[in-house]
Amino acid sequence: MDIEQLKAFNKLRLYCEVEQFKGWDPYDGLNSKVFQSIPFLNRSAICRLIMIQGFKRMPFNMRSLFLVPKEYNSKGIGLFLQGYCNLYSMIEKTGKEDLFGKKEVVLSYIDQLAELLITLRTEGYSGSCWGYNFDWQARRLFLFPKNTPTVVATSFCTTALISAYRITQKERYLTTALSAADFVIQDLHRTPQKRGFLFSYSPIPGNDTVYNASLLGSKILSYCYQYTGKDLYKELAGESVQACCDAQNRDGSWSYGILPVQAWKDSFHTGYNLDCIQEYQTLTGDMTFSTHIETGFKYYMHNFFKRDGTPKYYNDKTYPIDIHCPGQLLVTLFKLRKYPEYKELANRVVNWTITNMQDSKGYFYYQLKQTFSSYISYMRWSNAFMFNALSYYSR
Repeated sequence: MDIEQLKAFNKLRLYCEVEQFKGWDPYDGLNSKVFQSIPFLNRSAICRLIMIQGFKRMPFNMRSLFLVPKEYNSKGIGLFLQGYCNLYSMIEKTGKEDLFGKKEVVLSYIDQLAELLITLRTEGYSGSCWGYNFDWQARRLFLFPKNTPTVVATSFCTTALISAYRITQKERYLTTALSAADFVIQDLHRTPQKRGFLFSYSPIPGNDTVYNASLLGSKILSYCYQYTGKDLYKELAGESVQACCDAQNRDGSWSYGILPVQAWKDSFHTGYNLDCIQEYQTLTGDMTFSTHIETGFKYYMHNFFKRDGTPKYYNDKTYPIDIHCPGQLLVTLFKLRKYPEYKELANRVVNWTITNMQDSKGYFYYQLKQTFSSYISYMRWSNAFMFNALSYYSR
């Protein structure tokens, strides 16, 4: 990380700290107090969908006018927590508090965010789990009520708490994280495949066919296996990984999911898949899927990034350029230990992203489009994700 990149990172960090890690989200339209006050609107699935998509797609921000509050998002807090844990590791390794912050200040943020994350858990399930701070209406017209736990949010929160435990040695963080295995095993559905199965996205029926969601469930169980040695965790994680690797195309790509409407191939979900399979192997010692990782990584690098550092969303088209696309690259390169080979490309991607997607105030944009782009600050989707990504880049 050069001096200009470090300045950009610290500018983002200061912005998020001043905002106290609260903010808006692309999908938080149903949090509008105006919308909630009109009963016939908030009872209609179509109206809910229009409200969410309208706020998400608008190039200008109407949230203050419609009384949408800035709030904590559990996945966002998990990403921030992981980012501060990475910073702490950098300070421990290099001693450069002048670059990465005072050690005791970073440690205080780790404790603050870890405790906050524990309070944000969704109650009423078999183990620790987390959801989002808004109702969400899916395109297929089923509703995720506010705080419905998902394996995606739970995975980011679980691994961040384990990182916080490694630094602080506070058993409360580890115990909370390890109980997420019970949520994965007992509350998520399983969709059988020829070999293995897929974990569902959430406990709600009808979202059982997404590969990255299933692999994030495997990732949770792999981390829990590392600390408990429970063979069931490794066995179930491996079955999910097997099913997802069986679904990998010959060229190394994955579709988003099984259904015809999930047939697209995108950048950051491919990165998720690679990370999770690598983490499974690292944490369990089962190296069965190394060829799948290598084939998938080659496809990922050859199809989602241009030579000048421009990140692509899809394998066959560039726009919209989503902030997750460059951000996930930095995490994937770290987890797969590929930085030495792809250092120059990573540097170009980081510089392109700072130049084109960081606001003068420090926050990052959600998406760039060929027509009207969104320059709204979204705390979870944009800022927490890039904070975490750049913290891996600094390592």
